[in-house]
Amino acid sequence: MAVQKRAQETLRSLRVAAWLGWQIESNWTDPFLFAIYSIAKPIAGTLILVFMYVVVARGGLGNPLFPYIFVGNAFYIYVGAVLMGVSWAVIDDREHYGMLKYMYTAPLNIYAYLLGRGVAKTAIATIAVAITLLFGVAVLGVRIPPGEVDWAMLVAAIALGLSAIAFLGILLAGVTLITARHNYYIGEGVAGALYLLCGAVFPLDVLPRGLAAVGRALPLTYWLEALRRALLGGGGSQAIGALSNGALLGILAGSTATLAVLSVLFYRWAERLAHRKGLLDMQTMY
Repeated sequence: MAVQKRAQETLRSLRVAAWLGWQIESNWTDPFLFAIYSIAKPIAGTLILVFMYVVVARGGLGNPLFPYIFVGNAFYIYVGAVLMGVSWAVIDDREHYGMLKYMYTAPLNIYAYLLGRGVAKTAIATIAVAITLLFGVAVLGVRIPPGEVDWAMLVAAIALGLSAIAFLGILLAGVTLITARHNYYIGEGVAGALYLLCGAVFPLDVLPRGLAAVGRALPLTYWLEALRRALLGGGGSQAIGALSNGALLGILAGSTATLAVLSVLFYRWAERLAHRKGLLDMQTMY
C-alpha cells in the first residue's frame, strides 16, 4: 500500500511539474509566434554551424566528417535544454516565485518534480532536433535513409541519453540549491564544457590525452557515438570506435545508472545542507 501511494505521488508530481513547465515555457507570447520561434531557432543554429565548418574549417558539405559533426550538433540541443530545464527549476521556484520552501511541505516527490520541469524543455528540444535533422537532409544533403537507420539502437540510445542528461540536471540542481551567486550560469557552463569534451562536433582523437580521457568517462560521449551509428551507420572516433554496438549501449546504460545514483546522493546531501543553512527560501536578488 505504501509503495502504491509513493508511486502515485511520484506520477502526480511528474505530471503536474510537466504541465507547469510547459506553461512557463510557452506563455510568454502567442502560440503562432512561439511556433515560429521554435522553428527558426534550430535552423539558425544549424546555419551558424555550417558557416563555421565551411568558412573557418574550410570543409565542404560533401566531406564525410560533416554528417558526423551535424548529427552530434543536432542531438546536443537536448543537453543544454534538459540541463537548464531541470536545474533552472530551483532558481525559478526559489528566487522568482518564492515557492520552493512550500514544495518541501507539500506531498510531492521532489526528484519527480524536478524531472517534470525538464519535460517541457525536452519537448521543445525534440521539435528542434527533428527540424534540424530534416533541414540537414532536405537542404544540406546529409544522407540519413530511413530504411538504413537502426531504429532499435536509436530508440535505446535516445532513452538512455536523455536519462543521463536528466540525472545530470538533478546533480546541477543540487549545486544550484546551495549556491548563492552565479547559479544562473551553472547549466550553461556545464553544457558548454561538455560540448568540447564529449565529441559533439569533433572526434576525441583531436583532444589532448588528458581531456580525451575525461571525454571517455562521460556517458554523453557514448550516447552521441550510438546515435551516429544508428543514423549514419558508423561513428567517427577511433578512441571508442572499436566497441561493438552492444558494448557501446552497455557502457551507456552502466554510466547512466552510476550517474543516477551519484546525482540522487548528491542532491540529498545538498538538500540537508540547504535545510541546515536556511537556503530553501533564500532570495539573493542577484
